[in-house]
Amino acid sequence: MSGAATTTTPANPPEFPQVLGHPRPLWMLFMSEFWERFAFYGIRWAMVLYIVAQFHGGDASGEKPASELYGAYLALVYAGAIFGGYVADKLIGFQRSILLGAVIMATGLFLLASPSEAMFKLGLATIIVGNGLFKPIISTMVGKLYAQGDDRRDSGFTIFYMGINIGALLAPLITQYLAKKIFGIEDMPAYKVVFIAAGIGMLLSLVWFWFGRTQLKGIGLPAAHQTGMRNVSLVLLFGVVIGIPMFYALLTIDANLLQAILMALFVIPAVMLFREGVVEGQVSRDKVMAMLTIFVFNVLFWMFFEQAGSSFNFLAEKIVDRDIGMVGMFQALAGTNDFPVSWFQSVNSVAIIALAPVLAWLWVKMGRNNPIIPRKFGLGLIFNGLAFLLLMVALSSMVDDAGKIPFWTLFMVYVIQSVGELCLSPIGLSMTPKLAPARLAGLAMGCWFLSIAIGNNLAGIFAGKVSGEGGMTVASAHAGYTFGFYALVGSGVVLFLIAPLIQKWMHGVK
Repeated sequence: MSGAATTTTPANPPEFPQVLGHPRPLWMLFMSEFWERFAFYGIRWAMVLYIVAQFHGGDASGEKPASELYGAYLALVYAGAIFGGYVADKLIGFQRSILLGAVIMATGLFLLASPSEAMFKLGLATIIVGNGLFKPIISTMVGKLYAQGDDRRDSGFTIFYMGINIGALLAPLITQYLAKKIFGIEDMPAYKVVFIAAGIGMLLSLVWFWFGRTQLKGIGLPAAHQTGMRNVSLVLLFGVVIGIPMFYALLTIDANLLQAILMALFVIPAVMLFREGVVEGQVSRDKVMAMLTIFVFNVLFWMFFEQAGSSFNFLAEKIVDRDIGMVGMFQALAGTNDFPVSWFQSVNSVAIIALAPVLAWLWVKMGRNNPIIPRKFGLGLIFNGLAFLLLMVALSSMVDDAGKIPFWTLFMVYVIQSVGELCLSPIGLSMTPKLAPARLAGLAMGCWFLSIAIGNNLAGIFAGKVSGEGGMTVASAHAGYTFGFYALVGSGVVLFLIAPLIQKWMHGVK
């Protein structure tokens, strides 16, 4: 994501005290990321529901603009992250980038609690800027704890990834309990408490890193010419004066116009990558073609996967029978006999934590039969499509007299999608730097994140179509999710068929 590092980080990291076989700072970064992800995922379940309730008077016609705003927000989060690496490398160093990003994100999360729609969008724009400074950098810091060739490196990233998923798992559970059990009721949740709790979580991330950064022993400190506060002030000034207003403006424009802008932003680096590949020779050119082809299919995956934070929330609230007949401890935790809408957001994290080791073992166990990269992407698309097949069947043949489908169907949708995510997302992150031209590896990662951004914005547009002008119905959901099934499975089959050609272009990259 970023260019060549100019920080004072040594080529070989210093000797760290070891905790459970890993450098001690890993666990500090683990907890910092845990709280940041708590903040990020804590608002995911509530955002579209809050927008409809607060800014559209609870009218179902608000579902379409709510979904489009959510999709635009996610898209710009990924697009904004592209600039974080440059700021950290060239201007303020990794540690300062994380601290500044945490402050800005916390500010944005607290702004979301304002009853004004304009202030809400300003809060989203502020989060986007802060996330760009924080998220890509703290992940990069993990790699800097290990020397080149250290066999523990992959294991360290796995531990760090667990922090992400544990934060994502607990956040919806806790914020829902606060919003519906402590400060509100089931029929009138205190959504603003969700945003405040997320802001507090972000502050905890800031405090954790602030006091723990001495453990890093100089890793991520600014270079000698960056030690003053001038660059920090400039970054803050440009972020506030240019970055936040720019993202605010992008959040207010038509979703289709934003899509055109994102596509243009993708095409420019794609052309630069292809041109560089041509200059480097046929092998490099072929690798770029393989990479960009897979990026196109990546857009389709995220377009439908990210229904989790938009249309699936409306589906869970209106069309899923969430009474699972459990009492006792469940009722005490949830504050209701119904499975809370927010808890569906935790299913993905549970599935990832449970299935990631299984799938990693399976790839190794398969040996020579391990699917090639394009076919793993194809499996990701097909599994995502099977999730929509289940919804298609449920909405056509399992609707009860109350107009609701069984709880287990949506629950399993999240599980099946998680399998698809594991087949695709980590593979893409690993593949991109291997296929990119040597001089433009950072630009290639930017293109990868832009493909996710395009998919996320399309997810919002698609969710708006599923809800239609008058809000989600069984008929509108069935029509939309049927389209999702055919689009995903069809694209997965196509990718399977052309996989040998793409693999040929990859020239042995696995």
